[in-house]
Amino acid sequence: MTDGGWATDPALLRTLAAAGLPASGRFLAKAGWVSRVWVGDEYVVRLNNGLFRDAYRHEAEVVDLLVGSEVPHARRLAHGDGPDGPWYISERLPGRSLHEAWPSADSATRQAIIESLGAALRALHRVPVPAGLLPPWLSDALAGGKPWHAYHPPVVSATLQQVEAARRLPGNDSGLLADVADWVQERLALFASDEPVLVHGDLHGSNVMVDQGRVTGLIDFAEALAQPADAELDTILRWCARPREFPPTPDGRGLDETTLAEVPGWMYGAYPELFEREHLRERLNFYDMTMEIALYAHHPQPDVRRVARDRIAPLLSGHNHLDGLVW
Repeated sequence: MTDGGWATDPALLRTLAAAGLPASGRFLAKAGWVSRVWVGDEYVVRLNNGLFRDAYRHEAEVVDLLVGSEVPHARRLAHGDGPDGPWYISERLPGRSLHEAWPSADSATRQAIIESLGAALRALHRVPVPAGLLPPWLSDALAGGKPWHAYHPPVVSATLQQVEAARRLPGNDSGLLADVADWVQERLALFASDEPVLVHGDLHGSNVMVDQGRVTGLIDFAEALAQPADAELDTILRWCARPREFPPTPDGRGLDETTLAEVPGWMYGAYPELFEREHLRERLNFYDMTMEIALYAHHPQPDVRRVARDRIAPLLSGHNHLDGLVW
């Protein structure tokens, strides 16, 4: 915790000392999904719960790829492992998260933010990416049989593997999964000629920093990977359609979806080539299937698995959250 904003939490003090940084200035403790976070005057300190193997090491490697690019991002100051778990320290960016800024922003400011985000994504997708870039924790999850929360960006090549994992579930819907396997096989050719780019993989309101109507930085690259550029749309459009599923913290609230109705159109205007892939809707449906089948196969909570199963059947006939979106 902090005392009047001053750093007093032992874990924070140990992390700052490990990084060779002074415990000066004020720090605001903030909750997160998998990290403890302290926002200081000059830098942000994150302490991971260790659930996602090498997440910060992976993020550090990705952020290093951005050096010298036009991608707005927080400069990495240090990262490592300590008695309190993995830690990562970055500079503090101006402004606040898009999630925090959105409700009070007027329409013109919202459009300017999304246009700035489109420019940031175009720059990100131009950054040279190592072949097969994949977070270590995600590689483990895709290969292993243990339950996991399965929220991750789409990985086209692993889709059939997740169908097989779902088939190993006790009481699985074998007929549904047979239909899914056929559906996937019929659509894999859509991705045969893709050239992977650097995809953020978790782009929604909490992972974009904004100030005065512009994006000051993309943050949290722990899920970044090499995939087709339009895979980025999977999370963005899901967030627009179902923002209540993207609260900033487990006990927080997502945005009102009616306030995001114009975001896809604004994004299209700012980054049209992201939407111009042949068979885009089928490709987006495929990305959605990778998410739902992974949730059905691996999520530890039965109610989440049931929701994923119930979403798969309409998706087989081409219906999902994209139906109500316009761009």
